[in-house]
Amino acid sequence: MRLLSRRLRPPASPSPSSFLPPCARARPELAGESVSDARGARRVVIYTDGACSGNPGPGGWGAILRYRGQEKCLKGGAAETTNNRMELTAAIEALKALKRPCRVDLYTDSRYLRDGITSWLARWKANGWKTASRKPVKNADLWRALDAALGRHEVTWHWVRGHAGHDGNEAADRLANEGMAPYKREREERADGG
Repeated sequence: MRLLSRRLRPPASPSPSSFLPPCARARPELAGESVSDARGARRVVIYTDGACSGNPGPGGWGAILRYRGQEKCLKGGAAETTNNRMELTAAIEALKALKRPCRVDLYTDSRYLRDGITSWLARWKANGWKTASRKPVKNADLWRALDAALGRHEVTWHWVRGHAGHDGNEAADRLANEGMAPYKREREERADGG
């Protein structure tokens, strides 16, 4: 029996790509936007938005994840949905896209999302997914999914005014509209008899 000796190298330091899915593009101008904190935890900045044409109607969601100058853009949509469902979906999909537990600053222009997660969620869970008036929580399926996605991360929620020129929010809004576009087009074609 022959033994081979190999020199073992220590693993390389984690790179940004080990925390985010493969990025659409590197953005050097964003390098200062997300950093490691004093404890070495990876801090990711996320912007999310939802859009709907009619409420309910065709809708879309968009999210931008930024980490150390890397940017990942996510988007999707649904044929028949609501704006609130798309806002929730954007946050869920953004958090699910992170490959490792992270410290996250999540920016949204949805008060429904922000208030739901920071003020209402714990009570809904304690009340068996019922509101204070004992009615079923709307969008409970998505709130449960968001609650599960949060379990891996330490998330700080930030509200920003929509359509007020905030770079990250405007970009997430564009992605949400892109995600909605094919469903909106399909609805318009059906209405035109196409």
